[in-house]
Amino acid sequence: MPKEFNIPRSYRSDIIGEIKKKRAAEDSRKEDLRASVLDLGPVVFHIARFFGFCYGVENAIEIAYRALEENPGKRIFLLSEMIHNPHVNSDLLSRGVQFLQTAEGEQLMPFSELSSDDVVIVPAFGTTKEIFDALLKLGIDPQSYNATCPFVEKVWKRGRQLAQQGYTIVIHGKHTHEETRATFSHIRLNGPSVVVRDKAEALRLCSYIKGELPLSQFQTDFASKFSEGFDPEVHLQRLGVVNQTTMLAEETHEIAGLVKDALGVKYGEGAVGNHYADTRDTLCYATSENQRAMKGLLEDQADLAIVVGGYNSSNTSHLVELCEGKLPVYYVKDAGEIESAQEIRHLSLETKSVEVTKNWLPVKEKAHILISAGASCPDAMVEAVIARIASLYPSAMSLASAPQAARG
Repeated sequence: MPKEFNIPRSYRSDIIGEIKKKRAAEDSRKEDLRASVLDLGPVVFHIARFFGFCYGVENAIEIAYRALEENPGKRIFLLSEMIHNPHVNSDLLSRGVQFLQTAEGEQLMPFSELSSDDVVIVPAFGTTKEIFDALLKLGIDPQSYNATCPFVEKVWKRGRQLAQQGYTIVIHGKHTHEETRATFSHIRLNGPSVVVRDKAEALRLCSYIKGELPLSQFQTDFASKFSEGFDPEVHLQRLGVVNQTTMLAEETHEIAGLVKDALGVKYGEGAVGNHYADTRDTLCYATSENQRAMKGLLEDQADLAIVVGGYNSSNTSHLVELCEGKLPVYYVKDAGEIESAQEIRHLSLETKSVEVTKNWLPVKEKAHILISAGASCPDAMVEAVIARIASLYPSAMSLASAPQAARG
């Protein structure tokens, strides 16, 4: 039985909740990736099998609101954004929570201004070992309201174990992202580690593993992405790959394969088992499920796709990437981005800016639209997007009967 978290009712959706409940009952093994179809007459929504709040996000939200409930009158701080969703963060701010840092790690308030009476919440991404220690020195227990995702902590634990066994840890992630900064911090205390952003950087690393590039260039190529004292001649001999849990799972698999193959070239296929650690068990189930569901969703014929999530959400951006080149896709943070049938605001991954597209909504007898959302997006926001689009089709059926219209 999945754990039920105590999160604000405003984040939930009766319609989306009913669809998810129905699909879970019909497919307890989570093998059916077909979309749920919500037919509203002139517009048909194809809703991804998996999307929205994951275990780690609901756990974090429950902890944050519990901190507010249990500490009336106290100053309550978040180390940085709780999750990458502007509405969740804004709601916490409106209740008096203050941020100590930006998502990029810029200090908004010096830790020296904190006292032992203050409450500090660790966000879902976790935080660095250095910050944990700094809070303890101030008399603040960071474990009291530690909302670090259990799957992130699983990566840290596995990375530490491998480092202690003499492996260098390759972290697939964005080196400036909160989660990767935290993972790097916790693992590097136990052994050498290096961060690779994507396949291109992984191939560059593999060139060093195979001895195809002079080691003197390594520090330039991976500046600020390797642990102190990293010696490529010594530390690229035994490797394991872990990831920032919001990255593309298939890309992590591919990078791990590249590293394994490079070690095979260097030491021979028969000896690769002594140099490569299998870390497939560290991949986040929710990230993988949402990405698998997006691939299943894309099997349906549709006019366009809408992906809902915060504009700084890594896992949401990867769902958008899976759609690109297959059909028009619009990455929106909420229903407010849908101005009208003629205009929609959305984030372009290419330009990294919010753009306006005109005449985006198909004019035809029956439009088909794919819907998915990032792991930090509340179901209520997905429902609001569906309702907003439906309102642009005057003859669409009432959303009140939407649960009966949905089928797997």
